[in-house]
Amino acid sequence: MMNRICGLFAGTMLAFVCGGMLAGCSDLNREWGPVEWSEYRDGEKVVGFIDDSLVIVSDWRSWSQEQEGYVTDGGTRGGRGHTRLRVFNYRVQEDGPRWTDSLDNDYYEYARGQVADSIIWGSESGSISFWKLGEKPFVVEYVVQKKGCQEVFQVNRLRIWNDGLFFVQGPLNADGDSCQYAVLDTTKKTLTYKRLDNDLEWIRKCDDVRAWGEDVYCFMPGDHAFEAVLLRNGKDTIDVPVKFTVGDFWGDVLLPNANLCNLINGQVVCSGAIWRGGLSFYQNDEIVVELE
Repeated sequence: MMNRICGLFAGTMLAFVCGGMLAGCSDLNREWGPVEWSEYRDGEKVVGFIDDSLVIVSDWRSWSQEQEGYVTDGGTRGGRGHTRLRVFNYRVQEDGPRWTDSLDNDYYEYARGQVADSIIWGSESGSISFWKLGEKPFVVEYVVQKKGCQEVFQVNRLRIWNDGLFFVQGPLNADGDSCQYAVLDTTKKTLTYKRLDNDLEWIRKCDDVRAWGEDVYCFMPGDHAFEAVLLRNGKDTIDVPVKFTVGDFWGDVLLPNANLCNLINGQVVCSGAIWRGGLSFYQNDEIVVELE
């Protein structure tokens, strides 16, 4: 009789351990259920500009997924996907986008920023994507190399460089064995981290840098407020018709402060349109376009 009671007790404890404390022995290997996509899109942001009147906006839909069976903490996962790009006119308010396209994916971040006039770049660990408007993105998986430095950095800014390469800006002022920039070679599929050599030492103070043909352009702080400069090859100052403190490149569009400008025949020409972030565009301090 005692053995029977002990056997029943042992069976009860095993069931408790498997079914209660550990959420069910069979649940430890439970499968993920179907992916549920949000009905609405989120994360709208400007990711690029085209010519002197068009802007590229990205957004995405979120997804979630639950494990089938007994649900415990950590039994739900999610992310974002279905990345979409839309092209609007930022000079004149229109009814909607001029162009739109979206992807069917559940993980890759395809819209980090702009690398060329109509190409948006994205990234995940060990790879970079290029999405040209009107086409589907392609992903380049790369091998990391180090040349003269050890401490690497994440890819947060990708720019056109010489010889078909891409420039990845890092902490340009970093000393010691810290890498200051990297070069992406999509043919060799390598991302090579480096320190500035004598020919590039002048870009240490650059806010943003890129190449046009064989020339390297740099937005650099000036000696006084609102005296930043656009420099070419470390010696030629390119006149900018507006005063600014900081500038950066968006594809072939220049953005000194909030002014949208283009480099035409070696001269900077500004459109008069102002973008201060968000989805609003101004002219003469009045909103002329509100993107939806």
